[in-house]
Amino acid sequence: MDPIDVTYHDEVGFLDDKNRNWQDWIMKLLLLAKKEIGKDNNLEMSINFVDEDRSHEINLKYRDKDRPTDVISFAIEDGEDAIDLSVFEDDPDFQEDIGDLFMCPSVIKRHSKEYGTGFDREFGYTVVHGFLHLNGYDHIKPDEAKEMFGIQGKVLEECGLPLYPDQLDEGRGK
Repeated sequence: MDPIDVTYHDEVGFLDDKNRNWQDWIMKLLLLAKKEIGKDNNLEMSINFVDEDRSHEINLKYRDKDRPTDVISFAIEDGEDAIDLSVFEDDPDFQEDIGDLFMCPSVIKRHSKEYGTGFDREFGYTVVHGFLHLNGYDHIKPDEAKEMFGIQGKVLEECGLPLYPDQLDEGRGK
C-alpha cells in the first residue's frame, strides 16, 4: 500500500508528549483506514492541532456552530464535481491531496470523559472520522452513517479500540 504524507501543525504542543509517538500511532490508524476504503494511491493531508478558541472560531466561521469541536475536516474534493484522477494512475510520484484536519485535543479529552471511551479510543475515533470525511464519507443520511461508522468500527477494532455495538450505526455515544 502506498503511503500517506502527513504534514503536522501543532499549535498546542500535543505532539511534544515524550511518552508516546503520536505520529506513528496516527499513521497506523490512517493506513488501516486507507486500506479499508480501498485507496491504493499516494495521499497527502495535513493535521492541525488547535486549542478550543481556534476550534470554536473555525467551527463558527465554516459550520455556523457556536462552540469548539473535536475535529473539522476540509476536504479538497467535496461534493458532486469529483476530479478524475485516473490520468495520474501511471505516475508513481503523484500524491492526491485530500485536505486538512483541525483537531482539538482538549475537546477530544472532554468527549472521552463524557462518553466513557478513554482518550486513546476517542482520539483514534476522531482521527479515522476526520480521514473518512476527507475521502468523501459522511453520516447525514442513515445509510451513509451506517457505512461510515462501520468502517470506523473495523479500523478501531484492528487497533484494539472497538466501538460499542450501538455506535456502528449511530456513531459516538453510549
